[in-house]
Amino acid sequence: GNVLSAAFPLHDGPYEAQGKGLCPEELSKRQVLYEYWARWGRWYKYQPLDHIRDYFGEKIAFYFTWIGFYTGWLLPAAIVGTIVFFVGISLMVTDIPVKEICEQGSNYTMCPLCTNCEFWKLSSICSLFKVSKLFDHGGTVFFSAFMSLWAVTFLEFWKRKSATMAYKWDCFNFDETEERPSAEFAAVAPMVMKNPITGVEEPYFPEKDRIQRVIASSMVVLLLVVVVLIFLISVILYRTIIGILIYKTGNSIAMATAPRIASITGSIVNLLFILLMAKVYTSLAHFLTKWEMHRTQSQYEDALIFKVFVFQFVNFYSSPIYIAFFKGRFVGYPGHYGSLFGIRNEGCGNGGCLIELAQELLVIMVGKQIINNIQEVVIPKLKFWWQKHKDEENCISIHHSWEKDNELLEYEGLFDEYLEMVLQFGFITIFVAACPLAPLFALLNNWVEIRLDAHKFVCEYRRPVAERAQGIGIWLNILETITTIAVMSNAFLIAFTSDFLPRQYYKYKHKSDLTGYTNFTLAYSPLTFNQQNNTVCRYRDFRNPNGHFNMTYWNLMAIRLAFVIVFEHVVFFIARMIDLLVPDIPESVEIKLKRVRYMARQALAENQTLLEQTDS
Repeated sequence: GNVLSAAFPLHDGPYEAQGKGLCPEELSKRQVLYEYWARWGRWYKYQPLDHIRDYFGEKIAFYFTWIGFYTGWLLPAAIVGTIVFFVGISLMVTDIPVKEICEQGSNYTMCPLCTNCEFWKLSSICSLFKVSKLFDHGGTVFFSAFMSLWAVTFLEFWKRKSATMAYKWDCFNFDETEERPSAEFAAVAPMVMKNPITGVEEPYFPEKDRIQRVIASSMVVLLLVVVVLIFLISVILYRTIIGILIYKTGNSIAMATAPRIASITGSIVNLLFILLMAKVYTSLAHFLTKWEMHRTQSQYEDALIFKVFVFQFVNFYSSPIYIAFFKGRFVGYPGHYGSLFGIRNEGCGNGGCLIELAQELLVIMVGKQIINNIQEVVIPKLKFWWQKHKDEENCISIHHSWEKDNELLEYEGLFDEYLEMVLQFGFITIFVAACPLAPLFALLNNWVEIRLDAHKFVCEYRRPVAERAQGIGIWLNILETITTIAVMSNAFLIAFTSDFLPRQYYKYKHKSDLTGYTNFTLAYSPLTFNQQNNTVCRYRDFRNPNGHFNMTYWNLMAIRLAFVIVFEHVVFFIARMIDLLVPDIPESVEIKLKRVRYMARQALAENQTLLEQTDS
């Protein structure tokens, strides 16, 4: 039978202190952490990072350092975002195009939005259009640029913080050459070879074979990414078909809200699918990465992180990216609609695509955060109860501390914690133009998250084996990539999805107070369509009555492309300047490091001299 069931370091006694009002010196390390860090009542306090490092090791301490630092930096972003949101509320009341749609909208008969739909009056979208003004105004342009620069600055200052902590915790020059091959690797490696650096014989797996395996597993990852994209297309078709089915019921209330119902249920179906695929894929990624035979634990983790992140990126962001950049671009015009599998392509809803993007973000980002936090609270409780239940059935009585610790949950690594935070970082930087409140939601979530994670580590997990680390590893490269994507994404969002540039163009060319802007953005349906339906209708686009793009469209296209180029050049330039002005390692740490190196050289030279003297 199995003699060994588990091996783990022991916790430092119970986490709750015996007796009230003890001074910190009388508490064990675990009790100090519980008392001053893991309790909900401590949400406004700084984290005791040195204590965390002493108790759990550098790797876990770096995670908490990072999440604390990130949450602190979210505060200014959340404040600016909330101000921008309130500016949007004030514009909702005074905006001229809003007044035009609400007061004179009944004069405009609009073309049907789907195959079986009716003609409709522009005034029917009055309230929706007002809401879309919350997200779509000049302030969001400023906020997008602000968030792109915020992200760059945040990462620069994190590098400094990371260097300071690494020096303080004496792991600044810890690198992978010191790292031994992992136990899993040693168990299955086919041969033994001498390590050229240390000269010690150790398990070995040929590099050529590993590369073949990595290529094979990349193919599997690609295949799964394609599955996600196929699902995205099916959600798009689902939205269209639901819309048509609701219209066929003939119920006037249902018909008025059809596009909303279709898109909200679409978002929810999408969220459920995302969470399901994430579970399936993560277990597959573990299997593939083991099969690739990485020598050390660090290499294994980096390969796993990269795989899962690429997949999760497509999984979580494909739907928002579609809504932001592709939806409503391939609609065609009345009488010549584009179609996919015989179903007419979906256009942006009545209020424009930006409000749909905001809704999709809120459903995915907030929905995922709520589900994750519930899982983090409920699942450990259930596992704990099940373990206890099993022990009672087997009549095991618990006396010793190691038996108590064995009842706790196994620590499963920091991977899920980091992934959750990094995906959140993506939501608040890549799509921030659509939802200025995103940083605020992120801030509130992280306040809860820090205490949830702290409680998990101190009270619910077995004590993890302490591991050294020099920082947050490959996650930093991933965050830098997201920041670059965010600048491009915000430039395109403002240029092509928001109403900002057409308005500026109209102000400059026609009237500076935007009177008549609504009429300016609507085209007339083509003659052939009018003869078939005996009515003239309007639709949102810059086209001639024969359906071809007019000059305004091409002028605007030039302005949009110019805006994208200028915006990203300016932001990248300022970002480079910040990068150059803020050194990665603070000067004080730099001096200490040089001093250490100098002392080491001196000591070495003295030793040489001593050796030579004794030899002679």
